Amino acid sequence: MDKNIVIGLRGITREFVLGEEVIYALKGIDLDICKNEYVALMGPSGSGKSTLMNIIGCLDTPTAGSYFLGGNDVSQAHDNELAAIRNKQIGFIFQTFNLIPRLTTLENVALPLIYAGWSKQERDERAMQVLEQVGLADRVKHRPNELSGGQRQRVAVARALVNNPSLILADEPTGNLDSKTSYEIMKLFDEIHANGNTLVVVTHEEDIAAYTRRIVRMRDGLVESDQPNSSRKL
Repeated sequence: MDKNIVIGLRGITREFVLGEEVIYALKGIDLDICKNEYVALMGPSGSGKSTLMNIIGCLDTPTAGSYFLGGNDVSQAHDNELAAIRNKQIGFIFQTFNLIPRLTTLENVALPLIYAGWSKQERDERAMQVLEQVGLADRVKHRPNELSGGQRQRVAVARALVNNPSLILADEPTGNLDSKTSYEIMKLFDEIHANGNTLVVVTHEEDIAAYTRRIVRMRDGLVESDQPNSSRKL
């Protein structure tokens, strides 16, 4: 597989058994996302986009097919292996921020580095670097309840970047933010992309997808369309 392909999906299916019924959430997905691409994954409820996001994020494994992440087939990895892959290779950004209330901004951002075995000094230095990158160097001692929604999402972005992952995966990253703050976060994503990161944004909002460079639309467990975004914002 081409070394520039960060995500390579081949014939990915995912089935769920509910009682005597089998739900076919994904029906044979083929998709490549290359290094430094900025992609929106879209689709209505029931389209399979959340299931696909969970597989891309190594939160779930496919029923059949192969998933190559950075050239390595992770489709049959066990839970412990998937946890290690998530920590080293994927930075997650969630709609609900998922920050730990009792920890400071600096401690929340440094958290993934604990699992990676970094010393406290190394963790703090790296966390400060990414907090400066997202414009929060003056909020390092604040706890989440002392920050605005936009600031909390910036902390989440910094935490996603701290491990230098090969992939940033954002799930409805502006879902809890107002229009002005959403614009600021998407502007930040554009800067992150300009720095060479690979971003996949899962969203149902056309306004948010408009900031990305490629839009993959799903319907009924299949890729319905996959096109460059010729009219992107910013």
